[in-house]
Amino acid sequence: MEIDPSNLPDDPATLKRMVASLLDDRDAGERRLRQLQHMLEQLLRYRYGPRRERVNENQLFLFAAEIIKADKATSPEKKTRSTKPQGKGHGRQRLPKTLERRRVVFDLAENEKQCKHCERVLELIGEEVSERLEYIPASMQVIEEVCLKYACHKGCMIVTAQKPMAPIEKGLPGPGLLAQVAVSKYGDHLPLNRQEGIFQRHGVTLSRKTMCDWMWRCAELVSPLYDSMKERVLSSKVVQTDDTPVKVLDPSIPHTRTGRIWTYVGDCDHPYTVYDYTPTRGRDGPDVFMEKFHGYLQADAYTGYDELYKDRERRIVEVACWAHVRRKHFEAQSSDPMRSTVMLAYIRLLYDVEREAREMKLGGEERKAWRQAKSAPILDDIKAYLQREQLAVLPKSPEGGAMAYTLSNWEALIRYCDDGDLEIDNNGAERSLRGIAVGRRNWTFFGSDNGGQTAAILTSMTASCKRLAIDPFTYLRDIFQRISSHPKNRFDELLPDKWKAARSAATAN
Repeated sequence: MEIDPSNLPDDPATLKRMVASLLDDRDAGERRLRQLQHMLEQLLRYRYGPRRERVNENQLFLFAAEIIKADKATSPEKKTRSTKPQGKGHGRQRLPKTLERRRVVFDLAENEKQCKHCERVLELIGEEVSERLEYIPASMQVIEEVCLKYACHKGCMIVTAQKPMAPIEKGLPGPGLLAQVAVSKYGDHLPLNRQEGIFQRHGVTLSRKTMCDWMWRCAELVSPLYDSMKERVLSSKVVQTDDTPVKVLDPSIPHTRTGRIWTYVGDCDHPYTVYDYTPTRGRDGPDVFMEKFHGYLQADAYTGYDELYKDRERRIVEVACWAHVRRKHFEAQSSDPMRSTVMLAYIRLLYDVEREAREMKLGGEERKAWRQAKSAPILDDIKAYLQREQLAVLPKSPEGGAMAYTLSNWEALIRYCDDGDLEIDNNGAERSLRGIAVGRRNWTFFGSDNGGQTAAILTSMTASCKRLAIDPFTYLRDIFQRISSHPKNRFDELLPDKWKAARSAATAN
């Protein structure tokens, strides 16, 4: 605001009001400038900087008093850490025994098998064996399915042998080809247009439209398994969930719109990772998906989950995520380095407790007791610190927002201390979405809502295989080959963990 000095009033009270107004405008401008600087720093860090939220070790010395206080609160005696397991080393590792081996023998020429001194024939006394890893490119085969026909010599009847049911009836692809396309796209994030070029190098022309139709039919084929996996995930004591945006083509608008992929990670007794697709981020998506779920739900502070927690008949208990808290305080370092670093140091102490529990391989009840003894005092100090310092920060500043977020979700944040089966953060669900984040950079968008649901089903299969240390190609090839003729009342035998157990038992016998 420009002021003409010649028009200033003579009244001191009016001048004071003008000065106060100018000071308020200046403070508001400075706050806005700090907010814009913070937003710019976050955008630059997101675009160019490291993603890991690491505490600067040098800064921690500035706040040693706070850390020592929290450290003493956890335990009066000296901490003892279990010995870390020995690493695998940095030398060449042995090649797995499961790989096919081809023996190539190098022998002496006949004229070299005679002793140069006594001219006797040399005797074979042993061998030196070394291993070399070789790659054999994939190949395409045409399977000719021949059904033999028989007839009575009197012309009474003609009988033709029946071939097994195909994954796609009267379709071109075999189970191995379908598994290859599915795993390449939904497991290795290779879009169909690139696979089209790969198949052309083998002399086969397969259009991406054709392969897209195959994937839709494959999703229909394994949908009973998907429904069974979903049912088992919702039977978990603890489910972790998160979501991420994806672009979707829409013929009614000139550009793509935003859909959502949701992940639901079952506990160790239900080791499946199931995905769901919704056209929007409305709360109807998780509400419908988790209609039959009762237990702990660990997620971020998305307001769409609030109605699930409020409905007592649903019996869904909220568990919040300390990784989200840490991220907010980490992002506030540029505007308030002292308070944000103190919080990061406190949170690191909480994660130290979790790391020690993992190293000691504590069970559920043991981990609960460990947290009550070690983490609970740290949490009390964190809450006291936040309540004290919140009065000294601007509510709309980055650190003020981080503090408000932490305190508003406090009960859900400390709930992990009440049950050893709960985790301190929601990182399991976030990790399960990394593949989607990598994939959308390659395939760019879904062609339709149906394409989104196809991706959710087939990604659930490949991700669950990876979680169970199963080769997804071997699993899907076997499933595509068998599921059409498999009894419907025994579909559970084809679930990834059941399939793996059956294969292991057959190999052992």
